[in-house]
Amino acid sequence: MKDISCKLLVIGAGPGGYVCAIRAGQLGLDTVIVEERKPGGTCLNVGCIPSKALIHAAEEYDRIVHLASGKNPFGIKAKKPELDLSQTIAWKDNIVGRLNSGVSSLLKRAKVKMVQGRARFRDGKTVEVETETGRQVIHADNVVIATGSAPVELPNLPFGGSVISSTEALALTSVPERLVVVGGGYIGLELGTAFAKMGAKVTVVEAQARILPQYDAELTRPVAKRLQALGIEVMTHAKAKGLAKAGGMLLVETESGSEVSLAADKILVTVGRRPVTQGWGMEELVLDTDGPFIRIDERCQTSMRGIYAIGDVTGEPMLAHRAMAQGEMVAEIIAGHKRAWDKRAIPAVCFTDPEIVAVGLTADEAHKAGIEVRAGHFPFSANGRAMTKLGEEGFVRVVARADNHLVLGIQAVGQGVSELSAAFGLALEMGARIEDIAGTIHAHPTQGEAFQEGALKALGRELHI
Repeated sequence: MKDISCKLLVIGAGPGGYVCAIRAGQLGLDTVIVEERKPGGTCLNVGCIPSKALIHAAEEYDRIVHLASGKNPFGIKAKKPELDLSQTIAWKDNIVGRLNSGVSSLLKRAKVKMVQGRARFRDGKTVEVETETGRQVIHADNVVIATGSAPVELPNLPFGGSVISSTEALALTSVPERLVVVGGGYIGLELGTAFAKMGAKVTVVEAQARILPQYDAELTRPVAKRLQALGIEVMTHAKAKGLAKAGGMLLVETESGSEVSLAADKILVTVGRRPVTQGWGMEELVLDTDGPFIRIDERCQTSMRGIYAIGDVTGEPMLAHRAMAQGEMVAEIIAGHKRAWDKRAIPAVCFTDPEIVAVGLTADEAHKAGIEVRAGHFPFSANGRAMTKLGEEGFVRVVARADNHLVLGIQAVGQGVSELSAAFGLALEMGARIEDIAGTIHAHPTQGEAFQEGALKALGRELHI
């Protein structure tokens, strides 16, 4: 094969990689992107998009089940529904396929050359790719590493058979009768909740003191309450030890040190994700690292000139929209624009039931940083739109500096609050004061009013509570 030379080579066509390549193409940079699998990466193919499709299908099924039970205030009667999970998965796969095609079309429109295969560095400027038709050598002035992350595998619970990762969970064509989820973080709870709504008996095993330990306890309390209502058993201070010899059982060490056996048709291990730093020739480079991650500066530049890294391979938070923002920025830097990375306004969304959104600092985090704050907390139980949707569980919380009222953070938990994340992020990005939010007219009746009311509460001017 004839060697390829380009201005920019992007390794990995996940959210960060393909956005970087598209923006570079728009800026007129001669760009090549290499991807071993389908474009879109983990998020589009086996993560964000398919999981949200499954979560939505589970919510629809659960809603009809409750209507059929007659225990609803709407006066609606329905017949008990049936679920064909294989058809649900086919619908999910169709969505993923359409988005795959969309990404490919966007890359083509931006005049980005796509090379499918496994990339490996020869040196800092040269990469070879094993394709179906042979070895392709690519020389690049600049390289962006966007290799993403993969599920963490436990030594005592290797993936295979009944032990599955989120990837396999999203491809199941029948609902397991008994599902044990190892790990009470957002991935485990999102999928565990979905399968519980579809009829599985779900048990969550979490080593720490509570579920969703990355969020503060006030935010996670409504989620814990909902898990209980769904019949999901949560075991905290519990460690998965491995499979019982007899099979079909997971051995768990409890807080007291005793060992119990949990019956399980499937064991979903969701104990985190690790950066993909193996298999692409990192050993041929001299890159500084932060633990398992590639170290970058405020321009996503690595310790080697002309080599950038973006997304999950560079550390937390492992979020697709973080990778996208980094990718867009790096493309502009390579094109000669002046840009720098600022991560203060990255919303994190947990698609549990109810949903959680957090952006910026909590009051506790601000106090630890030596900042005096004032905070406003407004419950959805006082919000008319939330009441009409039976979504009274949860609240919006606004945290601001006590001296100049600059908004430092916004958090919320409640039905559908993921859609408020854009407003929360914008407020921080634009440097809003709580007076700015309080003085903005919010449409009535909407759940967004709770955002304004939270700001009013922080000012001591609350109207509806």
